[in-house]
Amino acid sequence: MGTIAVVTEQPLDAPILGRPGEACGVFGIIGQDIEAARLTYFGLFALQHRGQESAGIAVSDGENLTVYKDLGLVAQVFDERTLGGLPGSLSIGHTRYSTTGSNSWENSQPTFRHIDTNGIALAHNGNLTNTASLASHDDPMAATTDSELMTEAIATAMSIDSLSLADALARVLPTFDGAFSLAVMDRTTLVGVRDPHGFRPLCLGKLDRSWIVASETAALDILGAGFVRQIAPGEMVVIDANGPVSLFPFEEASSNLCLFEFVYFARPDSTLLGATIHNTRQRMGRLLATQAPVDADITVPVPESGIPAAQGFAAVSGIPYMDGLVKNRYVGRTFIEPAQALRERGVRMKLNAMPGVIGGKRVVLVDDSIVRGSTTRQLVSMVREAGATEVHLRISSPPYKWPCFYGMDTGDRSTLLAADRSVEEIAKHLEVDSLVYLELENLIEATGAEADAFCTACLSGKYPTDVPTIDSKFLLERTP
Repeated sequence: MGTIAVVTEQPLDAPILGRPGEACGVFGIIGQDIEAARLTYFGLFALQHRGQESAGIAVSDGENLTVYKDLGLVAQVFDERTLGGLPGSLSIGHTRYSTTGSNSWENSQPTFRHIDTNGIALAHNGNLTNTASLASHDDPMAATTDSELMTEAIATAMSIDSLSLADALARVLPTFDGAFSLAVMDRTTLVGVRDPHGFRPLCLGKLDRSWIVASETAALDILGAGFVRQIAPGEMVVIDANGPVSLFPFEEASSNLCLFEFVYFARPDSTLLGATIHNTRQRMGRLLATQAPVDADITVPVPESGIPAAQGFAAVSGIPYMDGLVKNRYVGRTFIEPAQALRERGVRMKLNAMPGVIGGKRVVLVDDSIVRGSTTRQLVSMVREAGATEVHLRISSPPYKWPCFYGMDTGDRSTLLAADRSVEEIAKHLEVDSLVYLELENLIEATGAEADAFCTACLSGKYPTDVPTIDSKFLLERTP
């Protein structure tokens, strides 16, 4: 019989590096005679924009299931030595940013549970909304994340009732509410799951005789794998030596894909709902230029995710596109920095304005979104200091007014700039000459999909499910 080996690192002074990230990235691969952990490593590289707080890989050689994870970027957690100690042809991986539980080693993923001579590992993208009802606060070994709660429930069904991984998942998945795209494995089986609302993406790919599940198609491209299809909302794809089988353990399913995947989260080279994200963002800019014409000299993007929209805006408006802001690519995004002070300190480390481009010009500054507004206000100040005579801000999404409970860490509503302010009030606060947001109807039109395909809760306040009345990020944290 096989044994379970859990290999982890937990340095006492582990630095919290690369904290920016969003929505988490999951990856899984199963094949024959492949170096699954090494392939997972490359897949995680392609998904690192989704989570940069920690990284982890679980791998099985058919007898032993090994987990290795730590705080930091993928390249900081793994090297030739660690990857060489992870043999096997079945693997899952995870890049994390925290939506339930703090950024600590014990909350990194994949999560793991030992089950007799078997074991399971789980990688989760999303956020449960019924965490409180699932948690056991009387258990001294209680989970500190919703992902651990899910893992424990699956392991319990497998252990007590001697169920297979697929049967255990089919039993317990309907008890989870909220957002969960999962890559789950035991010693012999890989399972990819999307919640019945399909809040977060998950796709199926193929590399020679190997099968892959991944958050985005960019993770397939980096391996030279082919895209098979998106896993459907409410679908569970079970893959073993015989190939994939689809099961549907939920009574009902509908599409409520997060619209912000198109605005901000997904890589521009990924494909979603049949469209390349880059092209969709360019269409957002084109529609924004039609919706909000302005008299100006240059169109300047906020790198990186504002670039395609600025290109589209310039093409339709005729206002020349210019790179007026330079990004330090070794500093991550500020949207999800856990501490406000770090967000504000990091802006000038991240971007610098070029007076030679901006000086004496009326500037159309194009960005993808405004959440808290602190970054945007500093950017506007920076552009004015570089000599801009006017700053006209154009945002390729609607005002962000409501907190997300499905995998974005935006805090409560009081932290959101647009929650209780009009567009005119926001423009005054940001000290811009004009401000226009892309209308929701135009944003949806840019995707090419129907309006009912998306969750628009953060923009409209219309949540597809019941949501907690309090911020549940630290609900499971242990207190001394």
